[in-house]
Amino acid sequence: MMSDGQAYEPAIRGYELFQNHQYSLYIRGRLCGISFIIYNRTGDPVIIHFPMEFGLNAVHRYVFRFSQADVIDFARVTGDNNPLHLDADFAAQTPFKRPIIHGMLGASIFTKVLGTEFPGYGSVYLGQTLEFLRPMFVDTDYEATFTVQSIDPAKHTAQILGEIRDVKTGKVTTKGIATLMHKEKIL
Repeated sequence: MMSDGQAYEPAIRGYELFQNHQYSLYIRGRLCGISFIIYNRTGDPVIIHFPMEFGLNAVHRYVFRFSQADVIDFARVTGDNNPLHLDADFAAQTPFKRPIIHGMLGASIFTKVLGTEFPGYGSVYLGQTLEFLRPMFVDTDYEATFTVQSIDPAKHTAQILGEIRDVKTGKVTTKGIATLMHKEKIL
């Protein structure tokens, strides 16, 4: 019998499996997937989730963080050089007391996960609502949770609720509903 690390080693090569941290995810009594906590080479925790299938009430989770370099790159690409994101002295004078990341940078996790993992490659974004509820900060761990709320098999579309939570506080920072089309995975 293979250990969890051996069974999934090809999928997580370059990462160290955090032993004894395997979780089975059940929604309304239905197994939706298995998750593993692993550490990347810099020691940051990463959750790898293997969904059982894409369907109604399926859930996918993704842990991430942004660095100040990510914020600077986003400002350069978008032209949004608001000092609230880039200047610690300016941000210290605001209610946040420190620079916050761009809301759209945080929300970019939605397209990253939905386009590459859940349902994955071949997904076509048709729409997205967003609510920015709390600020997000660099070098802070966040977890995005995606839940399939509805499926239209005739149109191969689904509505997926996305929520970003601060891992430490558990508070939702950003949420919204994505409408996606995927001819092969949304049936």
